[in-house]
Amino acid sequence: MSNPIIAIVGRPNVGKSTLFNKLIGERRSIVEDVPGVTRDRIYGETEWRGRRMILIDTGGIEPKTTDVILAQMKVQAQVAIDDADVIVFMCDVRTGLTAADRDIAIMLQKSGKPIVPCINKCDSVGDPPLEFYEFYELGFDQDPVAVSSIHGTGTGDLLDACCEKLKDWQDTEPDDTGIRIAVIGKPNAGKSSIVNRFIGEERMIVSDIAGTTRDAVDTRVVNDKGTFTFIDTAGIRRSSRIGDQIEKYSVLRAHMAVERADVCLLMIDASVGITEQDEKIAGIAHEAGKATIIVVNKWDTVEKDNGTVKEFTDKIRTALAYMPYAPIIFVSAKTGQRVVHLYDLILECYEQSHQRITTGALNDVLGEAMMRVQPPTDKGRRLKIYYMTQSSIAPPTFVLFCNSAELFHFSYQRYIENCLRETYGFKGTPVVLSIKQKGDDPDIRLKSKERRGAEDAEYAVEITAESEAADDTVATDTE
Repeated sequence: MSNPIIAIVGRPNVGKSTLFNKLIGERRSIVEDVPGVTRDRIYGETEWRGRRMILIDTGGIEPKTTDVILAQMKVQAQVAIDDADVIVFMCDVRTGLTAADRDIAIMLQKSGKPIVPCINKCDSVGDPPLEFYEFYELGFDQDPVAVSSIHGTGTGDLLDACCEKLKDWQDTEPDDTGIRIAVIGKPNAGKSSIVNRFIGEERMIVSDIAGTTRDAVDTRVVNDKGTFTFIDTAGIRRSSRIGDQIEKYSVLRAHMAVERADVCLLMIDASVGITEQDEKIAGIAHEAGKATIIVVNKWDTVEKDNGTVKEFTDKIRTALAYMPYAPIIFVSAKTGQRVVHLYDLILECYEQSHQRITTGALNDVLGEAMMRVQPPTDKGRRLKIYYMTQSSIAPPTFVLFCNSAELFHFSYQRYIENCLRETYGFKGTPVVLSIKQKGDDPDIRLKSKERRGAEDAEYAVEITAESEAADDTVATDTE
């Protein structure tokens, strides 16, 4: 990252995530009054005195622990410390200076990085409480800064101290995030493992314990294929199995990650097969209109014969019949089998979801489709489709103007969609058809007095001319 990095570290439950959210101006890290909620590194950005800074929220450090998850949290925090240009060491004035605080202070001093002691929960107005002054015993060259992460008091002084440590830093423009990829799926499907495989390091905590990942964690990767930001999300369980408030927040973060992604990787555990919950998770990406790749992970654990791939593919296509556009790839995050091929698939699906087709070309496809299969009739009335135009991308959205929306049956809409896919591909992305009829929304300019009395043929010619002009304008704006 091109901007200075500030890591927020400290014991569990001292308020690191609350401070992180306050400084970046949004609730990105989960905050709950329980130790150990944050586990992976969470990244955000803030600006102070004209300087952009990257903030890292870390899991609480337990210097002496035998717990597997807590030990990996300590490793994650150490990575953040190694990456950081300034370290904010947060303590809790209410619990006072503890032995764990002293151990962490020694660990930070060994890093050789500039350190700003931050004493949280100094909520009273005026001078900090007497307990605040015992933190001078830590022996840092920077005076402790009293803050209240809940109320935001003292955060300006904290950022001033960080900027002072960074006075020799030269800012550059932030790098592009590139294509955003949300990795979604059930718990323990291998989401964190595949992200670690992409980036070539243990960026995410990996454990056989379901529910290890809780936040949606962004990781940027730059290689010869381009720039990618992978968003590792919490596993999405069935609603009836979400047992605590923290996990509810985690699932919400996963939904939000899908919303801000360009492409979704739906992870399916090959050792379990596709389940009803996989179908529901796939539906989240489909309903959000996101390009999706179905990634069957743990393929190395499956006993195979000549028909195994076809059998598994058929089961997925049957279960996910509503998204036949999504390509399927069989990988192993553990061994790296075929993982590298995902980059090409991601690029292809991204480009397909951002295709823009001119109105003239679309109406050529529409005219040929109607010649092959006549529009349906009902009680002597025939559906008349005047023209089609593309209104947006990601997902590709097409508006079809007709004489009656009621006559435009779903089966004929599916036929038109299939004709579009046959001509333009749209691999990996849903296609949206919006049906409009005469007399609908005035924004599509179908209600003028001159057009209300026009014959269908005249109406079609007039509207097509306007559409092509509008299409040229949209194309210019897009370019």
